[in-house]
Amino acid sequence: MPLKSLHKAARTPTPALVSRASLSGLPADLLQEASRRLGWAGLIYAATFFLAYFGSYFFFAGGVREFLPPEPTLFGPERMIQTVVAMISVAVGIAVFLMSRFGRIRPTVLLDLGLGFEVIGAFGIAMSSMWGVFPEWPRSFTDELPGIPWECIWIVIFPFLAPNTPIKMLVASIAAASMGPLTVMLSKAAGLTSPDVPMGLLFGAYLFSTYLCAAIAFVIARTVYGFGKRLSRAREVGSYQLVKPLGVGGMGEVWLARHRMLARPAAVKLIRPETLGADQEVRRLAVERFEREAQATAALDSFHSIKLYDFGITEEGAFYYVMELLKGLDLETLVQRFGPVPAARAAHILRQVCHSLGEAHQCGIIHRDIKPANIYVCRMGPDYDVVKVLDFGLVKTMGTVGPPSAELTAEGVATGTPAFMAPEMALGKAEIDGRVDIYGLGCVGYWLLTGERVFKGENAMAKIVAHVHEKPIPPSERAELAIPGSLEQVIMACLEKEPDARPQSAGELDSLLAECAIESAWTATEAREWWQLHQPEAELAKIDEVGEADQAPQLLTVRC
Repeated sequence: MPLKSLHKAARTPTPALVSRASLSGLPADLLQEASRRLGWAGLIYAATFFLAYFGSYFFFAGGVREFLPPEPTLFGPERMIQTVVAMISVAVGIAVFLMSRFGRIRPTVLLDLGLGFEVIGAFGIAMSSMWGVFPEWPRSFTDELPGIPWECIWIVIFPFLAPNTPIKMLVASIAAASMGPLTVMLSKAAGLTSPDVPMGLLFGAYLFSTYLCAAIAFVIARTVYGFGKRLSRAREVGSYQLVKPLGVGGMGEVWLARHRMLARPAAVKLIRPETLGADQEVRRLAVERFEREAQATAALDSFHSIKLYDFGITEEGAFYYVMELLKGLDLETLVQRFGPVPAARAAHILRQVCHSLGEAHQCGIIHRDIKPANIYVCRMGPDYDVVKVLDFGLVKTMGTVGPPSAELTAEGVATGTPAFMAPEMALGKAEIDGRVDIYGLGCVGYWLLTGERVFKGENAMAKIVAHVHEKPIPPSERAELAIPGSLEQVIMACLEKEPDARPQSAGELDSLLAECAIESAWTATEAREWWQLHQPEAELAKIDEVGEADQAPQLLTVRC
């Protein structure tokens, strides 16, 4: 099926399977945040309850005794049940915190368990305030009833702490609101509350306090849940559900996404419409060019080119690409974190980039933004140091006829990155070809070997001028590791100012790199050992559950 047909099909509403991470109708990142809030609420509840109930017995002396109940012994006959409930309440609060941090429980399940915590927490609060408060009757009922019960605060704030479906929240809130009357009934059964206490009057008091708060909690739950569902729908891009942001760039945003039915993780890049300018004709031409280039990019078969699954336009007019999700790190981060790489590894990486660019150039596609941040080194299955070239979404198609406005580029913004820009691009020449990518790849090789940019400038313009006029310092004069002379010659040839003086194709550059006199090639064993040393297996998070995708965010970042 053609890619455009796939895009049209993605716009057609179809019954979608509900993912396990969205059972409550809320986006996964909001569910995760809610589960963390629930954990903190459990810890705060446990600490506050412990200090309020037990603190005066353990931490204070003398002067506070007059404020204690008549029976000062925690486990006296009148307070045994109350103390046990207090201990259980504290334990449950701590358990909720531990489960949210270390239990590896899905957020949806934890939030459902949180409803039980709401009821238990309300029971603990009610027991601490209403157990045995009416030992004699008749007496002034209003003097004994402690105003608005503390459970009211607990009931009203809980939909914010642990949002859930409105019906579930209503049931839990009514149960929590009933804990005050239940406490009085149990106290009567234990003989600590007078049997003459009028339960009808008591229920009337609770009707306009805790039960009213339960109704308010239901309204809050509906509002929060409705917001979550609207946000979830807003994050639907074609057949994919946006889960969490991975990065932001000048042209758009990259999101971790999941196919709604295949449960396949992916990276979705959104290109904001405002970056294309306000002119409607410019936007129309950009859409046409966007579709042509996306189709051409999707046709690339090189294993070292990022795979494009789908593309389209959202209802808000934002372009989007759906790409494979990579487990690895870009060359920018690689060198920043671990320093320059050995010559053999640099050649190994550059040759894989040549494989990707070679096919792209044969298809008439120029990348125009080859730089370390757009080249990923990954682990894929049993293979290590697999290279993927990214951002083929902002390419130029050689031989395309059309006005300059058809370019997928913001008005007045130069294409490419100054630190890696070929001289002919810096000069704004209209006729460019794949040799601009050869120049960019030379800059990448220079970075891999030295950890330095080819030219250091105080600003973007200074870097651009240097690429046009200055001769680069040989990398061997700036590198700490040994660089074979033949490899240095290849890098310097890529950095020639005149395109005719560079290697004329990615295939030619690949052959030159293969012929470099490097003592030993970078082997699969060396790659595996490096990854096991620097990127332990535990860091390579498996994206089996959307909620677990943030276990290794540095390995999942996709540059814009």
